[in-house]
Amino acid sequence: MDKKETFQRPGSSRQKKAAVINDMAGFGRCALTVALPVVSRLKVQCCPVPTAILSNHTAYPDFFLDDYTDRMEDYLDRWRKLGLTFDGIGTGFLSSEKQIGIAGRVIRDFRKEDTIVVVDPVMGDNGKLYAACTRQVCREMIKLAESGDIVTPNVTECCILTGRDFHEGRWKDGELLAMARDLAERGPGKVVITGVPAGSYIGNFCYERKREAEGCSETWALRRVKKAGESRCGTGDIFSAVILADAVNKVPLEKSVKKAADFISLCIRKSEELEVPLTDGVCFEEVLDRLKP
Repeated sequence: MDKKETFQRPGSSRQKKAAVINDMAGFGRCALTVALPVVSRLKVQCCPVPTAILSNHTAYPDFFLDDYTDRMEDYLDRWRKLGLTFDGIGTGFLSSEKQIGIAGRVIRDFRKEDTIVVVDPVMGDNGKLYAACTRQVCREMIKLAESGDIVTPNVTECCILTGRDFHEGRWKDGELLAMARDLAERGPGKVVITGVPAGSYIGNFCYERKREAEGCSETWALRRVKKAGESRCGTGDIFSAVILADAVNKVPLEKSVKKAADFISLCIRKSEELEVPLTDGVCFEEVLDRLKP
């Protein structure tokens, strides 16, 4: 038996595995700090691919950051030598064209026929791009999103992905449907447009397209939940972590979206009850036992 076979025994484990590509912050709940416990809670092994190591996330006034880009390929080469594959692959914030390219290679190299790929195309919010998102980064992110099975942009990111103009205020169902269809036609069969403003509610627009022998069928729905409090760091990471683990576990998309939204609302309410600062994210640890596989 060679070394590869010693470490990688195909069919020897029935536990599902998901690789998650994101940064790791020691303080402030977001990215891998959130994905590891949430994906694990949903009974999927979470295998992190760190893009950067931070003392705390960048919303704080000072932070240490060690960019991991130049070490990611060496890290991943060891996985390649072990012949690893994954039931799920999820991507989060990627700070450069090079990181997006590496994420694309992870998808190509470690994807099985039935692997679920969830792309969270983190680029901006409230109609504005994040500082690291240059035009070229956005162009590369569009390509990455097209390789996903599920893509979870917020409204701003969906406008970027589809070349539409962002506007303030209420979004009509027809506008959301047109953007979701546009994305689905280019690859992802499932689209969730997150953070859709709806007065005192917040919505998530779910779209699914199924390609069948006789053609395509589609379903969509806008699922609203009552706003629980102010926006907090890391809630999008919790959302995408639930979607990824549930997809690996073959939970229907609409059910998964409702689960994620309800859990985030619960986390926000608990965080406000305990007077947790907004930059500290949500204290999901207090209610993690309420999240069910």
